[in-house]
Amino acid sequence: MTLHLDIITIIIRLLLATGISGVIGWDRAHKHRPAGIRTHILVCLGACIVAMIQKEIGFNAIAIARQYPAYKGIIRADEARLIAQVISGIGFLGAGTIIVEHHSIKGLTTAASLWVVACIGLAVGMGNYAIAIASFVVVYGVVAFLKQIVRVNPLKKVEIQYFDKKKGKKFILNYFPNCQIKCNSIDLFL
Repeated sequence: MTLHLDIITIIIRLLLATGISGVIGWDRAHKHRPAGIRTHILVCLGACIVAMIQKEIGFNAIAIARQYPAYKGIIRADEARLIAQVISGIGFLGAGTIIVEHHSIKGLTTAASLWVVACIGLAVGMGNYAIAIASFVVVYGVVAFLKQIVRVNPLKKVEIQYFDKKKGKKFILNYFPNCQIKCNSIDLFL
């Protein structure tokens, strides 16, 4: 059993992380979202690199404990420590893609895709290829196809400003029924 990642394994993991995240990033860029191919690839690669570093830290701890048995109770390597930092830290990058504008929120899916790409990068970096590839298939299915399969009619809030209050009220009360638009409520401030 080798206690380090060889260069071939490192390259394979980096290329797999690049390919997986590139496809997801391409979908986001194709839909003109704030974070595209490069951002998704860099997030996934960063997470993959951190996971591989964490693996090496663990391997080094094992090697030192084998070489110096007296230190085995002192030397520890927590495989989740750096990974936990990636999971929490990616939230800052994702938050930067969220835009709140006139009571509407945009960028949540992009923020979520960045977070999940980081998780996939961690899986690749840790060598959990089955988890990474299965996750990619499901994530790509969600970002690329779910909106076409499941249609949700979002509730829209419309604010109309008018100069002539009586004409504006009459227009609004006639316009929505004539256009077959269902209104849950209409608040008129006269």
